[in-house]
Parts: sequence; structure tokens; C-alpha cells
Amino acid sequence: MAALAWPARVFARFFKKPGGSQVSDVDDLRVLDKSKIPRHVAIIMDGNGRWATRRGLPRLAGHRVGADRAADIVKAASEIGVEVITLYVFSTENWKRPRDEVEGLMDLLVEMFETKMRDLEDFGARIVVVGARESLPSAVVNAMNRVEHATMKNPGILVNLALNYGGRDEIVRATRLIAEKVARGELVPDQVTSATVESHLYTAGVPHPDLLIRTGGEMRISNFLLWQAAYAEILVTPVFWPDFSRRDFARAIWEYQKRARRFGGI
Repeated sequence: MAALAWPARVFARFFKKPGGSQVSDVDDLRVLDKSKIPRHVAIIMDGNGRWATRRGLPRLAGHRVGADRAADIVKAASEIGVEVITLYVFSTENWKRPRDEVEGLMDLLVEMFETKMRDLEDFGARIVVVGARESLPSAVVNAMNRVEHATMKNPGILVNLALNYGGRDEIVRATRLIAEKVARGELVPDQVTSATVESHLYTAGVPHPDLLIRTGGEMRISNFLLWQAAYAEILVTPVFWPDFSRRDFARAIWEYQKRARRFGGI
């Protein structure tokens, strides 16, 4: 069974030019308003396993296709001027999955860092891993360290790969680091502000996500960027991640551009 498609009414609503004419070609992303491109797009890449299962394939096959899709979407984001893209690769809760699947994912991560990321290196992307590295296999850590080092001076889009990442754990980690500074006398409690917390997150110095996309149809944020995404626009599509195309990405940006961001105001 093919992955679920966007409803026809949603497609029609997303793709109309300002004058009301139907957009016939969105794959090149030229229909988007370049003055309203989100600086930071975060994506929960969900549906790899279900995509594979519906095709009678092992779940790992879905993750493999999903890795290729990630590279495509990073390039699309870069082409329209997105400065940062954060991809939810592996959560702290994903360790609960079957052992064979987790081990296969770890092997796939090493392969991804050693082969697929080279394409993004050549593309000029800067790759940074955010998450708890200490619990990852050494082969994964070594591979990702190499990619980070090789791309650290690249001038293009910043690609945050959330790996062994959990939003609650990130906030606890930041709180612990701040508490240690207070204990050492480097800070007093009254000096702790939201900016202090921000500076101790994995994403310190990176603009907050403007748009959070979740593929696969589930209506939750799954412990992803809990602090950073407080005012992100959220868009959920039923399309499974391996089927999420440049056109689907354009649809998401198009929808974002029509929203009025209020940040708690009227």
C-alpha cells in the first residue's frame, strides 16, 4: 500500500499564486516567497518503519531510504535559503526498540556518516550532532566526529542531527551544568535567566525553529526541542518520511508563509 497522500483540498489550498492562479510546478521551489523563508526548520522524520512494513520489507529498509531522503530535503532547504535544519535522527526513547533494529540503525548511522554525508560535505553543509554522545557506540562517535571536523568551516546550511537526543534530558543537562556553576560560585541563583538556560543547551547560539514538520501523521512532538520549539509553527503531514519529497517540503513552506506568527500576542 502506498503512503497516504495529502488531501486534495489541502493540495489545492497550498498551491495558489498570490493572484489566485494554480501553481503547476512546485518542485523547483520558485513559487515560494523568498522574503518569508524560515531561518530554521526542524523535522521529525517519522514513518520509516511503517513505510517498509506496508511494502513487506524489513523496517531497516525504511530507515535506509529515509537517510537518502534526508539528504534531498537538506539540499532543498539550502536552495531556498533556510539557514538551519534540525533532523530528529534517533531519540533517547528509541533504545526501547527491538535490539536487532537498534543495532541495524547504529550500523546505518556509521555508513551514513562515512558515505552519504560526503555529498553534503561537498554541498557546503556544516554538520553538527546534538544529543548525548556518551551512550553511543564508539564507531558511531568516531564517524560523526570526523564529519563534524571535516565540515566545521563550511559556509552553507547548518545541519543539526539530533542523535540520542531527548528534549527533557537536554533541559536536565542544562540545569545540571548551571547548578554546578552555582556550586562553584561562578553564578548566583538570581543571575540565572532564560538566556542562561539557552546558553547551556545543545543548540546554544542557534536560532529557534520557525517551523516544525512532522511526517507520518502522528500528532505529537515526541520530546523534540521542547525548549527551542516553544513558538514554532507546527505542520503535520500523513506522508511517511521516505515518501516526503521536495514538493511536500515546498507545501510545508508554503503553508508556513501564510500563517501569522504572534508569539503569544494578538
